Amino acid sequence: MRPVVEREKLLSFLEALARETGGEASIFLTGGATALLYGWRETTIDVDLKADPEPKRFFEALAKLKEQLQINLELASPDLFIPALPDWRERSIFVVRHGEIDFYHYDLYGQALAKLERGHPRDLNDVEEMSRRGLVQAPLLSALFSAIKPELIRFPAIEADSFSETVESWCGNH
Repeated sequence: MRPVVEREKLLSFLEALARETGGEASIFLTGGATALLYGWRETTIDVDLKADPEPKRFFEALAKLKEQLQINLELASPDLFIPALPDWRERSIFVVRHGEIDFYHYDLYGQALAKLERGHPRDLNDVEEMSRRGLVQAPLLSALFSAIKPELIRFPAIEADSFSETVESWCGNH
């Protein structure tokens, strides 16, 4: 088992990933990486990311850096677990540019909805922090959920009624 990831190790990874890859690309950070960079968590178990488009030598760089930096990496983003929200790219928040790679926080509304769907205590705490910091607001979260609700059928693991109740309850309390 690799050690947990702290902010400095995450920032080192972003720089190293840009050095090891080539060409312009966008990398979207999610989950614990977002929590680390915003400062409401001190560590995370892994770094979840999505490349779109993928830079040259992306997978080779990931394989090298996970060993070199002793870091757990996951290719994971909210759109693997729930339907992609409309305009998610436009709501993704710029973090930093290294070389030709732009790093972003994946749309926080997409992250919040995926975390509400999962329902783990740590995920629910993350959504509370997003709200407390003004990064996610209930009216827009509700509207975006309504926009993807018809697409939930494409995600058979999701219990649509339960997910809907969770989102409605959370939005009603915020």
